[in-house]
Amino acid sequence: MASGNKDLDGATMVITGASSGLGRAAAVALADRGVEVAVVGRNPERTGAVAAEVGGRPFVADYDRLDDVRALADALLSRYERIDVLANNAGGLIGKRGISADGHERTFQHNHLAPFLLTNLLLERLTASRGRVVSTASAANLAGRVDLDDLEWRRRTWLGGWPAYGTSKLETILFVKELARRTEGTALEAYSFHPGFVATGFGADSSLLRLGQFVSRGHLGISPAQGAAPLIHLAASRDIGSPSGTYFDGLKPNGRARSAAEDPALAARLWEKSAELVRL
Repeated sequence: MASGNKDLDGATMVITGASSGLGRAAAVALADRGVEVAVVGRNPERTGAVAAEVGGRPFVADYDRLDDVRALADALLSRYERIDVLANNAGGLIGKRGISADGHERTFQHNHLAPFLLTNLLLERLTASRGRVVSTASAANLAGRVDLDDLEWRRRTWLGGWPAYGTSKLETILFVKELARRTEGTALEAYSFHPGFVATGFGADSSLLRLGQFVSRGHLGISPAQGAAPLIHLAASRDIGSPSGTYFDGLKPNGRARSAAEDPALAARLWEKSAELVRL
């Protein structure tokens, strides 16, 4: 066991968005440390391939359908008696506004509602396991604005999806802070982090990012392994050294966030509204 790390042999970690990018990089690194990884992805072939690579088990779920999230939670609870870490890493930038199978704006559902639902469905098991929730946020939260009367982006300008994406990442930070508040006094810990801009398939339908990749000859952003470093640290370290609910910029605690991220009333109301929307 490396100094400062948990005893990872036999630990079970669920990583969503693990079929590619930083999720896959984290799955590979954690499996190398003895973790049993539940590899969650949308694409069955890629998800199965990563699971085979890391000696884990594949779970396929499309965050466009909340019933898939419910089925995923049922499958995880049936398979694992304990869950040490839930890494909410799935989601991304959607360039054109669309509606999910459940009638929600897709960015809001993929990046916030689906991980909110999955976390709540697994929360009892995570708490009993003295586990952690680690959620991928972004420095894009600085451009976000949570409007509780327009969570579905019916009245706001789309602008290639960037405002909705930034807002969803601000919602991630608020969700983790409220989760920490609601589980205070238990052994559960919750953290969010900005991985840096990672050179993956993120925002593949964004004309701005496609231009950046063209100009940089494909060298825009850091590697998936570099982007995965905060996730691995927050999942594997014995003592994080920061209170539950902390938002990290890379490996540094208390990353820059919109002032609204420190509004406990907003976090509580967002939780309540989200619970209503996913029928919890």
